[in-house]
Amino acid sequence: MADYSKEDILQRIPHREPFLWVDQIEAVEGDSIVTSKIVADDLDIFKGHYPGNPIMPGVLLCEAIFQSGALLLCYMRENGRFVSAGTVPVITRIEGAKFKRIVLPGDLLEINVKVKEILSNVCFMRGTIRVDGKIAVQTNFACTVTDSA
Repeated sequence: MADYSKEDILQRIPHREPFLWVDQIEAVEGDSIVTSKIVADDLDIFKGHYPGNPIMPGVLLCEAIFQSGALLLCYMRENGRFVSAGTVPVITRIEGAKFKRIVLPGDLLEINVKVKEILSNVCFMRGTIRVDGKIAVQTNFACTVTDSA
């Protein structure tokens, strides 16, 4: 098992704080990746998203999945399993997002992304976030790599 650092994330995707929603790469194996993120309790978004009863916005949970997918796509490119002339991973499609449970400040997100299909320079994936082993979010999406975002 490889030992991944924050630098491995920063070298591969253009996202930075405060919009980086992946803390750690746990594993990359073939067509799948597992990452994690701790939902900090002091995020500014909680001041306005259900004040007094903060819940993590679903769109940001999806973004954590998409960023994990972008990381997977980059690793696949590095290993010759995905061919593209570009260098910047971008989302191209979102389908069937399902929100199954509320995510709260302090929760640890386990983010799993797996490739379903590759067509030309587009990678179709399925992502899932689990909290305490229970599914919180699932979505299908597609990423590609372009010359600029």
